[in-house]
Amino acid sequence: MSKHNVSRRQFLSYTLTGVGGFMAAGMLMPMVRFAVDPVLKADAGGDFIATNQKVSDLTTEPKRVDFTYEQTDAWYKSEETKVAWVYKDDNGKIVALSPVCKHLGCTVDWNTDKSNPNQFFCPCHYGRYTKDGVNVPGTPPVAPLDVYDYNEKDGMLYLGQVKPHKGA
Repeated sequence: MSKHNVSRRQFLSYTLTGVGGFMAAGMLMPMVRFAVDPVLKADAGGDFIATNQKVSDLTTEPKRVDFTYEQTDAWYKSEETKVAWVYKDDNGKIVALSPVCKHLGCTVDWNTDKSNPNQFFCPCHYGRYTKDGVNVPGTPPVAPLDVYDYNEKDGMLYLGQVKPHKGA
């Protein structure tokens, strides 16, 4: 046996410190993992999302393109569907516009206003945009439609992040 005797007070102090440390670790570890885990996970996807749109099928007429991707918020995964208006300009360059109106965030449609043909039209407050996404002066939108980065791979259209329109 050991010659060093532990008093009752020291024993309780050691025991309570050990139990308290164990309980604190039990509470802190999930919090630390929650904060650090998303940072450590490798991003399987890239910045661009595949669409079902063939680049060769695009014309000068804007076409609605729906695309879906998996979004992860911490531990919750969901399918997110987005929309873009895509066409080729007169130079053959692809233009991909966000359909979100810059006035109040409603969705714009192409060529639905009979009094103003060949324009994007927001039905919420009668906002209008020209074909290249620039807001028509005198209408509610305060800025042009945002544009998507795009990429072409194996003849298919890939859309990336939304960025502000540079033409205005």
